[in-house]
Amino acid sequence: MIPDDPEGSVYRFIIVASKRARQLQNGARSMLPTTSKKPTTSAMEEVRRGLVQYSDIAIQHGIEEIPAKE
Repeated sequence: MIPDDPEGSVYRFIIVASKRARQLQNGARSMLPTTSKKPTTSAMEEVRRGLVQYSDIAIQHGIEEIPAKE
């Protein structure tokens, strides 16, 4: 779960963690001391602890969610 995410969106967690993992793969330093060599594991823990800043572009631009097809 992403801290301060009232919806508890698993989709949002996956997107944020995957983007952070990509940063780690490209040489960014981890925000946590870790023994894991896998960037995905480090990224997920950073997101869980609320260390990764993110913003929702749809919210910033006032775009409503697209309704699901019935």
